[in-house]
Amino acid sequence: MSAHTPDWVQDAIFYQIFPDRFAKSERFGQDYPPKPTNLQPWGAPPTTHGFQGGDLLGIIERLDYLTDLGINAIYLNPIFASASNHRYHTYDYYQIDPLLGGNRAFCEFLNAAHQRGIRVILDGVFNHASRGFFQFNHLLECGPESPYVDWFHVHGWPVNAYLENQPPNYAAWWGLHALPKFNTNTPAVREFLWNVGTYWLEQGIDGWRLDVPNEIDDDSFWQEFRRRCKAVNPEAYIVGELWGDARRWLQGDQFDGQMNYMFTRAAYGFFAGERMDQTDTGRTGLGYMSPLDGYGFAAELHRLFNEMYDSAIVRAQMNMLGSHDTPRLMTVACHDRDTVRLMFMCLLTVPGAPNIYYGDEIGLPGRHDPDCRRAFPWHDEESWDRELLAEVQRLVALRHELPALRRGDFEVVYATHQVVVYQRRYGEKTAVVAFNAGVEPATFTVPPDFSFHLPERLTETGEVLAGGHVVQLSGRNGRIWAN
Repeated sequence: MSAHTPDWVQDAIFYQIFPDRFAKSERFGQDYPPKPTNLQPWGAPPTTHGFQGGDLLGIIERLDYLTDLGINAIYLNPIFASASNHRYHTYDYYQIDPLLGGNRAFCEFLNAAHQRGIRVILDGVFNHASRGFFQFNHLLECGPESPYVDWFHVHGWPVNAYLENQPPNYAAWWGLHALPKFNTNTPAVREFLWNVGTYWLEQGIDGWRLDVPNEIDDDSFWQEFRRRCKAVNPEAYIVGELWGDARRWLQGDQFDGQMNYMFTRAAYGFFAGERMDQTDTGRTGLGYMSPLDGYGFAAELHRLFNEMYDSAIVRAQMNMLGSHDTPRLMTVACHDRDTVRLMFMCLLTVPGAPNIYYGDEIGLPGRHDPDCRRAFPWHDEESWDRELLAEVQRLVALRHELPALRRGDFEVVYATHQVVVYQRRYGEKTAVVAFNAGVEPATFTVPPDFSFHLPERLTETGEVLAGGHVVQLSGRNGRIWAN
């Protein structure tokens, strides 16, 4: 079937926020009830269970920073009531966590974002809940006589929810006691989760990022989820956390796009290559990322953006260079600014919606979680990579300015061992992007029909040589031309 995806996503530049670590407001204790006192100092090394007190009001207070960066969409990691700092352990899907300011603060945040033209999508954790979730807690109290026994996959009684030296005797995500898996074969569970999806859309959110949706191995569940969500808002964005080939879910009847980690791997492979620090990537869904030469990178870009999916799906992919589940961009790139800069240039010029993980734009480092979830250093602006921030701002502004970069088709027009050039066309508008990932300058000749008459709009070093379509590009650099 032909896919229909939300039109606005093509023009979106997402900013992903881990709420406990982005910004902390002083309004608690004034306009809002005070927070608990046992919080880690802001900027302390993150721990598995520690909270640093970031909240939704703090995000409101930093919206100027986001609009200056050019952000027009926010993806929030989970915000529902939970006893974990990452909030993937949900115990109430209808209440915003009080540490974030509760439902009142979320309403204030959503209104403030929308007033600035910033859309908001939430993280939907529908595969599993938490030990504190009411229906699971009911099992702990009432055992096999609980009316909610069929909400989960229980294999024995009494339910072992806390003895870590023994495996849980119920289905749990990755065998973790704290994350009991829903039984989505139960009609009441299906209705509950579908209703959560529509409720928050009715409150005004603009879509859902779905956590591990492949683990609800049921196309009909997600088909109905889509049908109900789109009935509330036909332009709601539904994007799945799918780390590989997602064609099963991206046929136009389930999700609009995926978190495009396949692009992430390809970008690292070409721009970082042998210079990658992969100490922690094997512990994540990224796995080992193979170095790529220009031919391999060009082939992978062509596969991702021209072969695998319907063109509407391609334009709705959520492309990224890292997330809360991966070591930080600057760390994997071995703190090489040229690598990071070129990866951002690629992210912001390929089809799909770019997603910037908070802090990557200032070079925030971090290894495997929880280290990749450090507090944003508002208290230490001297640590910011200002040159990188300025470069990201320029690239974001260019993407907003040039419709070809947001909505154009995609074609690789040239590749060598160290050079890749691609072209985006939208109507009569064209943008051309060239990269030299090698350390040595490269001189290359482009095809006769190549749109090299275009004026330069953003350039590093390099020049168009006499004689037509012969171009020299210095090592570790990229260029963009556009009309």
